[in-house]
Amino acid sequence: MDGKKRSDVKPGLEVNIVLKQDQRTGKKTRGVVKDLLTNSATHPHGIKVRLEDGQVGRVSEILSSK
Repeated sequence: MDGKKRSDVKPGLEVNIVLKQDQRTGKKTRGVVKDLLTNSATHPHGIKVRLEDGQVGRVSEILSSK
């Protein structure tokens, strides 16, 4: 599942995100969602989240579903 719909992304999910500095290369970072930072229902580049380790990026892929 991609992370373009806010309703699909929840705290506690394991996701791959693309950090701001990795947008050109598309390098993915794996982590667990702590906070959702995008307020709109959808976003074409993925919902922006903060991971439990503090990194911020846009969800490119949802790996686990609770």
